[in-house]
Amino acid sequence: MAVTLEQARRVGYVCLKALLRFAFMVANNLVAIPSYVLYLIVLQPLRVLDSKSFWYIEGVLFKWLLAMVASWGWWAGYTVVEWGDDVKAVSEDEAMVLVNHQATGDVCTLMMCLQDKGTVVRQMMWLMDHIFKYTNFGIVSLIHGDFFIRQGKAHRDQQLVLLKEHLEKYYRSRNRKWIVLFPEGGFLRKRRETSQAFAKKNNLPFLKHITLPRLGATQVILKTLVAPQENGTPAGGDSVIKESKSKGLQWVIDTTIAYPKGEPIDIQTWILGYRQPTVTHVHYRIFPVKDVPAEPEALTHWLYQRFIEKEDLLTHFYETGAFPPLQGQTKAVSREMTLSNLWLVGIQSLAFLSGGMWYCIFQYFYHCLF
Repeated sequence: MAVTLEQARRVGYVCLKALLRFAFMVANNLVAIPSYVLYLIVLQPLRVLDSKSFWYIEGVLFKWLLAMVASWGWWAGYTVVEWGDDVKAVSEDEAMVLVNHQATGDVCTLMMCLQDKGTVVRQMMWLMDHIFKYTNFGIVSLIHGDFFIRQGKAHRDQQLVLLKEHLEKYYRSRNRKWIVLFPEGGFLRKRRETSQAFAKKNNLPFLKHITLPRLGATQVILKTLVAPQENGTPAGGDSVIKESKSKGLQWVIDTTIAYPKGEPIDIQTWILGYRQPTVTHVHYRIFPVKDVPAEPEALTHWLYQRFIEKEDLLTHFYETGAFPPLQGQTKAVSREMTLSNLWLVGIQSLAFLSGGMWYCIFQYFYHCLF
């Protein structure tokens, strides 16, 4: 089949755009990440004198870095529509965020849609596969205090012990509020067959759009971060959630990410922007921690139920293009999240100005010394 001139132009445009976006991303990383590290090195005396202020500044810089990643997708036309409970209502409380995992773009999507949730991004902790430690963003996550977990039975028990120690050492000392994890333990396409076989063997529901979650990390987080006394109140629909005065983990936010036609966005697409503008849909349900059972067997059942509900949500979405209404609602309400282009340009400009500043400083000292 012959390629028309118009098709050739289209392919050429997409390739040129992808090349330019890749060059911008590389330049963005080369100035932003070293600047983040160097600012925090210079601020080490403040860390000794006033640790709270140091981690506040680090959190702001961390949020700006995640906003840069969000901007790559935002400017490619990859936007987010949110459904379900309004998580802004609990943005100042401690919460555990449970997310389904389809592709690397899930993380980018969360980096985008949480930008307008108050202080959440700068005070959050991520649980991610240890392989991310060796990516360009690994040094940032290490400094911020995220936890890299190794998958597999051989490492499971040791990793859970290390997770508990990590939470005890860093979570409260760095004033973290939200902790994000993917309980499925891997991408949908990689785990679906194994999960379905396990479900069949144990007389559990057959899941197509989701896989059965693993209990370990969820249980450790709840045991480590939940205070003995909780005063959470149920959240749902149009209910107003009052600010909790107690300490400890207060909420579990069940987050379901859905892509049109079930075709997830990966990190390559997010960076290169060769896919047509796409709206990703994110659904939230908020549960008070006091309603989450502590015993392993009961907790397993509770967690399985949440993911079975995710399956139902995704099935409804793929059939209708929308999530179903919350209990008590007659019509589902969606919210289109937005980012300020002016704000994104300002952050990007600051990154490149910072990179230029550090380059000039190193050049000055180099000439003074040599």
